[in-house]
Amino acid sequence: MRTQFFNSIKDAVKHWYIPLIVGILFIGVSILVFSSPLGSLLTLSIFFALSFLLGGIFEIIFSVSNRHRLENWGWALAFGIMTTLIGGLLILNPQLSLTALLFYVGFIILFRSIGAISFALDVKRYGSKNWGLLLAFGIIGAIVSFFLIWNPAFAGISVVILVAMGFLFGGLFNIYFSIQLRRAHKNMKKISPELRERYLELEEDLKKEWNESH
Repeated sequence: MRTQFFNSIKDAVKHWYIPLIVGILFIGVSILVFSSPLGSLLTLSIFFALSFLLGGIFEIIFSVSNRHRLENWGWALAFGIMTTLIGGLLILNPQLSLTALLFYVGFIILFRSIGAISFALDVKRYGSKNWGLLLAFGIIGAIVSFFLIWNPAFAGISVVILVAMGFLFGGLFNIYFSIQLRRAHKNMKKISPELRERYLELEEDLKKEWNESH
């Protein structure tokens, strides 16, 4: 069964592939960090800044493009704005200390992980079998972010590995999300405009009747 999020889709989704691009971008950053964990702090800061900035801009474009198609488009917009702001701050301050860098990265990973956990619980509520993996992505991301924000004493290579893991699971979540959007996109395109209009009218009538009875 589809989740509440996908039940709220009113038309074929525009640019369903944008979360896929963001996911691939984040996974690419995680691979770079894993492959050279001893890189300089400045290099890591630039990597994080560019990935956040580009990812955030893509998400803003996606959310605004689908504001009339997705009832919950505001969440995607919030993700995009927060991610873009953090990316901008990192670009303006490339010489951040390790503690400050970990706080910025940890905060954005935490914010996105909470969104993943919430989405996973919606998936479970509507009977999908895929909710467990998505929940795991969110929980692991949240745990990683807690270490980065509240225990920056983990200096050195261990911190870099934690950051890479945060990007990895954030990227996996975005890829999964884009796959679900593509399925919804294909399904909605199969529905005739007339049938879709009848469905929306029936939905409005049910809402009115529900409100009048309560």
